[in-house]
Amino acid sequence: MKREMWRETPFSVKLLLATSFMMNLGFYALIPYLTLYLTGSIGWTLAMAGLVLSVRQFSQQGFAFMGGVIADAFGYKGAMVLGMAVRAVGFALFAFCTETWHFFIAAILSGLGGALFDPAGSAAFAILTPDSIRKEVFAFRNVLGNIAVVGSQIVGTALSAVDFTYLSLFAGAVFALNAVVSFFFLAPISATNTRHSIWESMFTVIRDKRFVRFTLILMGYYYLNMQVFLTIPLLVEHVTHSKTSVGIVLSAMSLFVILFQMKVTQWLEGYPHRLTLIGIGTLVMGAGLFLFTFADSLWMLLIDVFLFALGTMIAVPNLVDVVPRFAPKDLVGAYYGFNGYSIAIGGSLGQIAGGWVYDVGLRLEATWLPWTICLVVGLLVAWMLHLMERDTYKLGNDLTKIAQP
Repeated sequence: MKREMWRETPFSVKLLLATSFMMNLGFYALIPYLTLYLTGSIGWTLAMAGLVLSVRQFSQQGFAFMGGVIADAFGYKGAMVLGMAVRAVGFALFAFCTETWHFFIAAILSGLGGALFDPAGSAAFAILTPDSIRKEVFAFRNVLGNIAVVGSQIVGTALSAVDFTYLSLFAGAVFALNAVVSFFFLAPISATNTRHSIWESMFTVIRDKRFVRFTLILMGYYYLNMQVFLTIPLLVEHVTHSKTSVGIVLSAMSLFVILFQMKVTQWLEGYPHRLTLIGIGTLVMGAGLFLFTFADSLWMLLIDVFLFALGTMIAVPNLVDVVPRFAPKDLVGAYYGFNGYSIAIGGSLGQIAGGWVYDVGLRLEATWLPWTICLVVGLLVAWMLHLMERDTYKLGNDLTKIAQP
């Protein structure tokens, strides 16, 4: 991040960047290895493990709309602190699960915590960051998140090799620490919704047909994105016959983002078609996943992962920057929360259907099947976002000015 932009960044945003870094560290240390733990030590099928992950995902994103509306009405700091604390409990509980239903309880608590802090945190970023540097701050947050992922793979590999219990407790402790730091050092962020009731806020978002359309299309993006937590770790282990390689590949994915994210953002800065950029990024992700069909070595896996990472570098800064441009300024949390349905449904399909298709491909000796579906999804998302951008300009709307006062 350029020094002048860093100087323009308020202290509260810098603190939010720090907490975002720590939460990524705890989250990515646990979730990829949870899949391996459930299918290995516990002996579950990949589809069953995917169900647990999807329950966590849907518990978070399915209730994020309400979480965002609550944050708009009652304040962002309180929602963030409470959500971090609830997730800390959920992640720590994985250490003590002995029955199937125990894992689902831990997954639900982990998700509900995210439903509270995620839209509140995203809205706080959008509200507190000056418009002139918002895309750069979001891109830098993506870089920091991937630095955390690299560190998390070291921690996750080390702790899972000893005992999964320690990994689960570590992840819970990270979120507990974030809750404490935010409570004591983050200044109160006032609620912005003083005009609408909770129900009025929800209906305002639902009636925004353009934003609902955007949210539906993004389900395809998150179908692809969720393969990081399920099919990619399994494929890497199948190809290399090494759990250590899982950490290498996921760390490399993050390292690519660390090295190139800000540069890619700067290269694309003058391109005004934000929705088209998200579509192009999704298509590049799909192409990277499709090439896994031919991966037979660690080097091939790394090349494919680079393409996948490049797609996220194109899509992510534009994706998070577009949402507040749809939203009235007093309903940013609600819009981020509703947008979470794209993660809830698309992510759940990515984990349940993705895991099922992967298993079917192995049984039928059609290993190309899950990755070909990913390419088709990428093509569809790119085409639909291009059509939406075209329709937006036909109506005379400029997405850089779409936000209401």
